[in-house]
Amino acid sequence: KKSVGLNGVGVKAVNALSSRFEVRSYRDGKVRIATFAKGDLLTDTTQNTTEENGTYIFFEPDNLLFENYSFRPEFVETMLRNYTYLNTGLAIIYNGQRILSRNGLVDLLNDNMTAVGLYPIIHLKGEDIEIAFTHTGQYGEEYYSFVNGQHTTQGGTHQSAFKEHIARTIKEYFNKNMDYSDIRNGLVAAIAVNVEEPLFESQTKIKLGSTNMAPGGPTVNKFVGDFVKTEVDNYLHKHTDVADVMLQKIQESEKERKAIAGVTKLARERAKKANLHNRKLRDCRFHLNDVKGDKKEESCIFITEGDSASGSITKSRDVNTQAVFSLRGKPLNSYGLT
Repeated sequence: KKSVGLNGVGVKAVNALSSRFEVRSYRDGKVRIATFAKGDLLTDTTQNTTEENGTYIFFEPDNLLFENYSFRPEFVETMLRNYTYLNTGLAIIYNGQRILSRNGLVDLLNDNMTAVGLYPIIHLKGEDIEIAFTHTGQYGEEYYSFVNGQHTTQGGTHQSAFKEHIARTIKEYFNKNMDYSDIRNGLVAAIAVNVEEPLFESQTKIKLGSTNMAPGGPTVNKFVGDFVKTEVDNYLHKHTDVADVMLQKIQESEKERKAIAGVTKLARERAKKANLHNRKLRDCRFHLNDVKGDKKEESCIFITEGDSASGSITKSRDVNTQAVFSLRGKPLNSYGLT
């Protein structure tokens, strides 16, 4: 029930699209061998064997359907490495290379992080859930999420629940008025859950859509939230040195966010003012107050009565030294008023 594929559609499709497909099932001193060609059964035999229990699968894509096909070795290797991260101690031999993980999700983060963690990776495991996370000095957030061994690259309900509750738990631990974005800034995390009869949002199964851990069971949000709140809070109380480093990182992120917000606000205000005062200005390239420029003393501005009056002069002006400003409406004849 806690698998990615529930109906066997995947292996049936591979069989139908293969010029040759073979499956062997080794069980209790017996092996049953079935061979197929383009989905049609060719042989089905049972023999004695001394091999250990296990399953063997071979397939060769039909080159009439897939012309000049090739496999992407880096994609296959990444997929196999993910399996070893989620099954500690499992060894996979791929093209002569032995792939093995001793520390689960901790190894995943260490192998993929591009910056050094600010504190040792926090690794917590429970029934049907495993999480690992740390903060780095980099900007932004990065997540690796899995459901029943499937890498959900687009996240889903489990990842959303983790993001929400990790920030809430840390905020409640420090009992300070913190912004969630500051808490998660620099966070690198991995979460893996096992869900009964999972529902995905597409056939590619890269985003979990299940709202419950099992039919009639707790919601994904509550299950993940309860685990994170209990285990992360306990960890921080036991490792106050890690909590101190985490707090310093969050405070630095807050300062950076406010500084950026201040610069952004100032830039918007300046742009607004410039836009208000220069909306009708066709500026020139050189100005009298320029530090350099041979033509800066030749710069001048033509003031015209509206856009229509500026049309001809704008086309014929010297763009290096002649600016044009269009007034709104007809100006008063100040000479006649004196």
